[in-house]
Amino acid sequence: MSVFTYHLVKTSYFSALKAILFPPNPKTIPGLIHAEYMTCMTLGSAIFSPSRMLIRQVAVFAQWENETAVDHFLSKNSLGKIVAKGWHTRLTFMRQWGKISEFEIPDENREFDSPDSPVVAVTIARMKLPEIPRFIRWGRPVEKLVRDHPGTALSLASIRLPRTVSTFSIWKSQKEMTDMVHGHSSVPHPKRHLNAMKERERKDFHFEFTTLRFKPISEFGEWNGRTNIIPDINKNN
Repeated sequence: MSVFTYHLVKTSYFSALKAILFPPNPKTIPGLIHAEYMTCMTLGSAIFSPSRMLIRQVAVFAQWENETAVDHFLSKNSLGKIVAKGWHTRLTFMRQWGKISEFEIPDENREFDSPDSPVVAVTIARMKLPEIPRFIRWGRPVEKLVRDHPGTALSLASIRLPRTVSTFSIWKSQKEMTDMVHGHSSVPHPKRHLNAMKERERKDFHFEFTTLRFKPISEFGEWNGRTNIIPDINKNN
């Protein structure tokens, strides 16, 4: 079974831009199925604020044939050695909503052992460029909901210009995440996500969109001075 990884690293402007502009081809990296190299953003930040585009911070979401391929990339590949200086988690696929090309997403969804298990959610959207202003209008309230939600251990957004946007969030439990999705959280304006999804159903912002849910199986490194970010990860294993 394939394994997914999500990496976060702060590096130089040159290395960050090189990774974004010239991402490695899976044909040249053994065991890599597909990877998205993106620039990190702060969820909910103003569109023209300095924290909206964090140029030196790179997010990499990748699918691999196995963990041996991940280890080889991080230890032998020139970009992999840079990425290895940051933080990453290794993930087992559980569920998908929507569709996305290039990744090889399993057809069969799986269930978590417990609603109290930690869960990682990744969204990827290929934007319809004329719909971006409307997407921002409906999306920023959702970003703030996820950013400020007491159920998240870590959350951020990322972008690959001109049209790929993504979010990444670690939830302390599956229940807290599903409560947020359905508008049942005990937070101000809890239906922000639910309302945005209804608007997307009315008129789609994207030509491709998926939400992926994963079981985290391990984590490595440090991000913004934090280690052991995923709570009770052994509960999942």
